[in-house]
Amino acid sequence: MDFKGSDTIPGPRTEDHLPHTAQAAVKIVIVGGFGVGKTTMVGSVSEIRPLTTEETMTQAGIGVDDNYGSDSKTATTVAMDFGRISITDKLVLYLFGTPGQERFWFLWNGLFEGALGAVVLVDTRRLEVSFDVMGRLEERGVPFVVAVNSFPDAPAYPTEELRTALDLAPEIPIIECDVRRRASSKDVLMTLMRFLHSLALSGALT
Repeated sequence: MDFKGSDTIPGPRTEDHLPHTAQAAVKIVIVGGFGVGKTTMVGSVSEIRPLTTEETMTQAGIGVDDNYGSDSKTATTVAMDFGRISITDKLVLYLFGTPGQERFWFLWNGLFEGALGAVVLVDTRRLEVSFDVMGRLEERGVPFVVAVNSFPDAPAYPTEELRTALDLAPEIPIIECDVRRRASSKDVLMTLMRFLHSLALSGALT
């Protein structure tokens, strides 16, 4: 690498530095099927410039990738998305968005390692893709909340109907959101943190 004309290697931007008051960091994964809004959520809520690994979708994916409900989507995450948000002066969340295409799911195990909790993003047009996602979290023992992302043409269902359709336990929170909005995405993360706190108080979180 040629650094001619420069005496120093550029370092991280000032806004990317971890707050000096931070005392604890928590790893959170954001999971869901293809096109449910994982990359958008990380990008909208992250206080640093998010890392993305999106690649342009090509003809080779036809017949392999399911893009139902996301016909206008031209790129897909092939490894992960990464962002960071400070919940308080002392608590920082590291956000890892998983790839949605099933052929990249082999990467999920590494992303789940060390995660304290997860957000399962759901598109009501394609509820069936959520079952494998939640099943993988349950196998790994990762607590999660369900966030129903708002799409203009997606049907709306009462919370209890969704709970029944997704076969969710009564204690698992379900929250509606618009991941394009930072405040909405942050509400989802706060719901997850409150859920994790309640599990810790009950002794269910080890």
